[in-house]
Amino acid sequence: MNVIAFQKSPSQNRLEGFALTALFQGFPTFAAAALMLKFTGSHEIVGHRYGAAIFVVLASLFFALVTPWLARKFPNRFKHGYEPLFFDASLSFIEKIARWRTQPVTSLQLVTNVMLLSLLAVGVASAG
Repeated sequence: MNVIAFQKSPSQNRLEGFALTALFQGFPTFAAAALMLKFTGSHEIVGHRYGAAIFVVLASLFFALVTPWLARKFPNRFKHGYEPLFFDASLSFIEKIARWRTQPVTSLQLVTNVMLLSLLAVGVASAG
């Protein structure tokens, strides 16, 4: 099988890394935070019509933009919130996701997110 080497631009690689970080690490975290705020009724941000959605999207994007920079400066503090595979220019977009999913820590993280979000969704649905 012939494989054509595709040279990815640094900006495209950064964009892929930011998108993957926002989707797989920022979004579940801030969705859980929005559900907790909704469940406790302690903040106005989730009371508006699109407040929770805007909060989750903006917070996830900010997280994705800031985390790679902070992780390089403070690697011990950000070892769980930053995935170097997402910024590996030698991997395609799909390969980045596939390699990330095969890590044992990722499996634990995904199961924890699913359980937390499911529990919070049931709490919010039963409270409101």
